[in-house]
Amino acid sequence: MVFKKIKTYGELVMFSHTLFSLPFAMIGMIWAAKGLPSIETISWILVALVGARNGANALNRWVDKDIDKKNPRTANRHMPRGVVNSYEVLGMVMVCFSIFIFAAYRLNSLCFQLTPLALFLFIIYSYTKRFTWACHIVLGIACAGAPVGAWFAVTGKFAITPFVLGAIVMLWVAGFDIIYGTQDIEFDRQNNLFSIPATFGLEGALFISRTFHFMMILLLVGLYFVRNMSWIYLLGIFISAVLLGIEHYMVSPSNEKKMKIASYHLNQVISPLILLFTVLDIFM
Repeated sequence: MVFKKIKTYGELVMFSHTLFSLPFAMIGMIWAAKGLPSIETISWILVALVGARNGANALNRWVDKDIDKKNPRTANRHMPRGVVNSYEVLGMVMVCFSIFIFAAYRLNSLCFQLTPLALFLFIIYSYTKRFTWACHIVLGIACAGAPVGAWFAVTGKFAITPFVLGAIVMLWVAGFDIIYGTQDIEFDRQNNLFSIPATFGLEGALFISRTFHFMMILLLVGLYFVRNMSWIYLLGIFISAVLLGIEHYMVSPSNEKKMKIASYHLNQVISPLILLFTVLDIFM
């Protein structure tokens, strides 16, 4: 029974999607430490990331429960079906955010002082589709905190590199979230919800998404020069660019299977791949 509940909660927040920002956080951590920091620092960074991400996602599920119930594409999610109730989900949010705050406290004072800003972004994102088409960008900014926070966790200081990494994550996440949002253009318009696809149409949204991902690759290449990386890092960026190209080629809003591959499955490969080649470059 307990394991079944844990599995249900994991599915509710799509725990596997933690892979999106986590590798970039690891890159920020490694670059900040010029190698590997202490096991204690690594552990608290991981705890903070998992707590923040899953708390934010659980909150989003609760805030959007009525919208999800009306949308045929999302009506089968856990809350619309009554598999979990509001008390459970809100309890999960409180536990995850408490873990995040405690982990930030254990890291250093800068991380702890920035937790209100992080929590504000996590909370406000869930409501943005009700008043702005920039909801995808707000999501990207919230996810961008992963590499920035990991850098601060190691150094306790501001620097340019973590914000460049944050911009890369923001552009990447916003780009594939726009692709995902193309499935709901008509639903969003009929229900007065805001999104880039609903506001700018399918072609306009895909152009914006491609632009975001092109800018992401440019920034990754820029870090090649800033961080004095080698051809190994560049090879990882090249493969990632090819995967992004495949992602955009596959977009077909009427085909849910293709959209899951384009929006999620390929992107779950991209960030670990960039981490892998970055690590190989640094430690080989």
